[in-house]
Amino acid sequence: MAYSILVEDLSKCYRIGELYRVKMFREAFMSLIRRPLRKTLIERIWALKNVSFGVQEGEILGIVGRNGAGKSTLLKVLAKITYPTSGKMRVSGRISSLLEVGTGFHEELTGRENIYLNGSILGMTRKGIKSKLDSIIDFAGVEKFIDTPIKRYSSGMRLRLGFGVAAHLDADILLIDEILAVGDAEFQKKCLRAMDHLGHRGRTVLFVSHNMAAIEHLCTRVIWVENGKVRQDGNSTEVIKNYLGAFGGAERTSFDFRNVENRNGNGDIRYTGMELINSDGAIQPIVRSGDSVIVRLHFHAEKPIKKPYFALELFTDAGVKVTSFNTWVSGLNIDLLSPGSGYIDLDIGSLNIRADRYYISLWLASPNNLWYDRLDHCATLDVDASDFYQSGREMNTQNFGIVLLPCQWKLNGS
Repeated sequence: MAYSILVEDLSKCYRIGELYRVKMFREAFMSLIRRPLRKTLIERIWALKNVSFGVQEGEILGIVGRNGAGKSTLLKVLAKITYPTSGKMRVSGRISSLLEVGTGFHEELTGRENIYLNGSILGMTRKGIKSKLDSIIDFAGVEKFIDTPIKRYSSGMRLRLGFGVAAHLDADILLIDEILAVGDAEFQKKCLRAMDHLGHRGRTVLFVSHNMAAIEHLCTRVIWVENGKVRQDGNSTEVIKNYLGAFGGAERTSFDFRNVENRNGNGDIRYTGMELINSDGAIQPIVRSGDSVIVRLHFHAEKPIKKPYFALELFTDAGVKVTSFNTWVSGLNIDLLSPGSGYIDLDIGSLNIRADRYYISLWLASPNNLWYDRLDHCATLDVDASDFYQSGREMNTQNFGIVLLPCQWKLNGS
């Protein structure tokens, strides 16, 4: 089968330093006079380094990796939004890309006019666009606002319209970056169905997402990008398992986050560690289905903080969110009156999930959605099988689902 995309030793370097902070010739000239012997410091950042892969026609390829790994840069190079520093790439066919919400929209034009504009950019005739117009509008769910300027659209409306245009116009290759990050659950299902349909119609899709369940459902093949390089390229289930497993490390119930660099937030409060303990305050070395467990989250505050929200989220190895705990939902209001270190305990009365390895994400935020700290898949939780229903039988296979619920069976009349 022919390749739609072929990439060989592709690299992209960005240079940052004093030279690029000079805005005017006069400033550069004066700087040279004042510091003639000072060497301008230029730092080179390799967003991509010797990336090679091929994508066959009709293939839906998933791309995973942490923030800053180089995923979005790769799509921008393929879309020719930016150009590589070195290497080769061959793209066969017309490309449509949805790399950011509202990319390619003209703020002053209406939704309808922007559909025609995008179609024209992709080389479609007005007649061809008109034949698909109703389908695009219906997919996006913006009928009421289709003749309203795009600048008045919400981010969700822009996303729906942008994806509707990209999915319906006659491009051979579709590049999608985190399409599921915005939009409600129903629209996300629409997107997944549309991408699946595109693959069956022979169109090539490159799909970047942090939603591992969606990646595994849509893609038979996944590329894991780390530090600008391809760390693994292969079967989606295997790559996703290794990708998520790389965050947690070895089986353990105590974690140190003080030196973790890959995190988001302004750092006013940061998680410094986590322990799984029992009711006596001792480290709990083994956690079984149905056990009670206390998650002790250590933190350090740089200054007094009013009402920070602490949260812990639990995911399967496929990226499916099992549950989310946070102090806001629980109605717990906390004021940190002075800077310093402390800890907060999350007491889970019964961990009613089947035996498996799970992944923990943590976040700290303010009431007005200011992020203090965010750690994605920063730790593992290994749950062992137990006789949950006290029947002498362990619940240790995927046939039992994820959640185990206490229950009783009663035969009618007994």
